[in-house]
Amino acid sequence: MITFTLCLLALIAGYFIYGRFIEHIFGPDDRKTPALTKADGVDFIPLSTWKIFMIQFLNIAGLGPIFGAIMGAKFGTASYLWIVLGSIFAGAVHDYIGGMLSLRHDGESLPEIIGRYLGSTTKLVMRAFTVILMILVGSVFVAGPAGLLAKLTPGSLDTTFWIIIVFIYYVLATLLPVDKIIGKIYPIFAAALLFMAIGILVMIYVNSPDLPEFWDGLQNMHPNAKQLPIFPIMFVSIACGAISGFHATQSPLMARCMKSEHYGRSVFYGAMITEGIVALIWAAAATCFFHRNGMGETNASIIVDSITKNWLGAIGGVLAILGVIAAPITSGDTAFRSARLIVADFLGMEQKIVRHRLYICIPMFLLAIGLLLYSLQDAEGFDHIWRYFAWANQTLSVFTLWAITVYLVRAKKLYYVSLVPAFFMTMVCSTYICIAPEGFGLSRQIAYSVGFLGLFIAIVWFTIWKIKFAKKGAYEEI
Repeated sequence: MITFTLCLLALIAGYFIYGRFIEHIFGPDDRKTPALTKADGVDFIPLSTWKIFMIQFLNIAGLGPIFGAIMGAKFGTASYLWIVLGSIFAGAVHDYIGGMLSLRHDGESLPEIIGRYLGSTTKLVMRAFTVILMILVGSVFVAGPAGLLAKLTPGSLDTTFWIIIVFIYYVLATLLPVDKIIGKIYPIFAAALLFMAIGILVMIYVNSPDLPEFWDGLQNMHPNAKQLPIFPIMFVSIACGAISGFHATQSPLMARCMKSEHYGRSVFYGAMITEGIVALIWAAAATCFFHRNGMGETNASIIVDSITKNWLGAIGGVLAILGVIAAPITSGDTAFRSARLIVADFLGMEQKIVRHRLYICIPMFLLAIGLLLYSLQDAEGFDHIWRYFAWANQTLSVFTLWAITVYLVRAKKLYYVSLVPAFFMTMVCSTYICIAPEGFGLSRQIAYSVGFLGLFIAIVWFTIWKIKFAKKGAYEEI
């Protein structure tokens, strides 16, 4: 319990100390935001700060800080350390500066921001990559919630029925103005998710379980440790609870609704730290479950259902499950909304007219339905899509971190705050695609060698670029 408590306090302290430091580096000012200068009644709509925070938190949460943390807990104490250090020094920095850059550039979508700092070729690649990732998110975040809803409702309302309902909701949330559905119901869903986390946190201290401590060591406790090493598998499994490229795709949605740059730390940095706390709580709760039942269970939905019902009772369990259901559904709908805006941005198609939104959304939803049908055809279908999503998600964070680093260099700001995470995540993603079963399935020796090579190339590339840039002296105030 000592390690868990210290990690929890570290996350809270990280927001107030390191978060303020990062805010000082970026330097928010009093310029007018795109919510005020580009108000269109659809996507650019000023909203209150507390509502923006709740929406941002729910947008980025998804299944990652719950399901990812549960699976990550199998690795032992190392999972706690990654959640804390990743959230404070990587994820929150990634989310805050990425969100603020969107705010500075009229609410630009992520591919446009990456292209602005990494070049037009990278922008073209990221446009396609990001849209595909968003559709993957929307697809994988349907089956899980639909299955949980089917368990809570009469037998006639089966999983297929709820999949249809969720998709209808996706269509409405993607097409309608942001304040009509998202702005009204997200705060309620976010409250349910926070209730779940607080309830589980209280019960952790009430039950006072035997949790792993740092002095027990950071060895790999996973039952399949030989095939699943801590590096890099754990760093991809616990994605949204530490760092996630998906977050940077969601931040422009809220950057288009913020009334002041000074709210950025509470919205972007604060939402990531809150998600880290949720991930830490679920990692601890999962540890208790594994100690009691063994590590044989791999279905995170069953683990969530067991923990909430045993610790919070019938009513509390239902409320907690509703929080778990709300998180992926609301991440799914904003993923589709982000995809629509990304496509609209690079096509130059304004979104006031409903017909324009339909032109983009119809083919997007047809593709999503195809992926969903594939994921449901057998037990492995969902797992395959999820693993590809997880790697693509972390790879996107690499590009975002490098774009942030280039911005900080160009603006003569302290760039090491993003450079170190960029180096680390470059190595994680390079190693993962080589060693993972859904990747090349290479041996550890070869995979680690490729990972170090990727890191070496990144160091050389950055050093050469920075020397050339310094000679030009093309520093700018953004």
